[in-house]
Amino acid sequence: MRVGLSSIAEPTRRRRPNRAGALVIGLLALATLAGCGPEQEAAPRALEKVKAQPAAFQPVARTVSLSGTVAARVESKLSFRVAGRIAERKVDVGDHVKAGDVLATIETPEQVADVQAAKATLQSAEATLAQAQSSFKRQQQLIASGFTTRSSYDAAEEQLRRAESSVESARADVGTAEEQLALTVLKADADGVITARDAETGQVVSAAQTVFTLAQDGARDVVFDVYEALLADAPPSDRVEIRLLSDRSVVATAVVREIAPTFDTATGTVRVKMSLIDPPAAMGLGAAVLGSGSWAGKDVVVLPWTSLAAGEAGPAVWVIDPQTNAVTQRAITVERYKTGEILVSAGLKEGELVVTHGGQFLRAGQIVSITSGEPS
Repeated sequence: MRVGLSSIAEPTRRRRPNRAGALVIGLLALATLAGCGPEQEAAPRALEKVKAQPAAFQPVARTVSLSGTVAARVESKLSFRVAGRIAERKVDVGDHVKAGDVLATIETPEQVADVQAAKATLQSAEATLAQAQSSFKRQQQLIASGFTTRSSYDAAEEQLRRAESSVESARADVGTAEEQLALTVLKADADGVITARDAETGQVVSAAQTVFTLAQDGARDVVFDVYEALLADAPPSDRVEIRLLSDRSVVATAVVREIAPTFDTATGTVRVKMSLIDPPAAMGLGAAVLGSGSWAGKDVVVLPWTSLAAGEAGPAVWVIDPQTNAVTQRAITVERYKTGEILVSAGLKEGELVVTHGGQFLRAGQIVSITSGEPS
């Protein structure tokens, strides 16, 4: 059997590798190897420009001025001790009164009726007592002559004692009723000035409801509402210079008398009362005054508010290493804040370079460029 050469050679020709495909694969491999080589270095980044100043400690005195008002040392809240409708009001705000002066009265029909009823009961008790006394006296005479029994005598004596007790009780009721009638008249308990009126004629008031406020004559105080932070450090003196706001030439001295143990949650202030020493006549009740106090100077570093940064432990600043210009965040203690400035009492050393502008763009260890102008 013959086999053609052409039929044998055909399969051999199909098994040969495709030279064009191999060439493409080789080129791709070379490109891949070339891509695995060292990366190209990125262009150097421009240094962050900041503004800085050296830390310099300097003594800064603290002076505080607060406005307050002149008030009476003692103020009385005057009220009726019984309920009723106000019949008459005899004083107004600003009136000066003396102890015992009638300020107001309330209508008295109930109290008058109670007094009349108590007096009638007393008269009846007194009549019963007179009859019991007469009966007991007769029993005394009879028992002395032997014409009565001991039990009759004892009964007359008991009736007498009971009548005497009834009279005493009736007299007490009369006294109570008269006292209730007297309480319908509101009187001043001391000399002073009426500073507030909280009820009017015709108004029905309850017992103990404030009708007038009386500022008693005598010592005067100056009342200030002080921010709690001001009380953290005690002032060098408890005396304060007080000036009248309407006339700064009117001057007096006040001494701290009372500091409230709690602060007002609504305003965050603490009420401080100071006793005025020999106040001039111009500093009357309700006068607006200005109190000024000074604290001794304390060494602090004064920085612009733009220096302040937020650290993990609280307020912080960025400090520049003068050798490498690298920045480090430093925790600080702020003595107090002022308009546009912060006063740093701890956390910095004399001469350290502090970033004052541009700190919001920094990170620890970053190299910066110091400029004298505003940072870009």
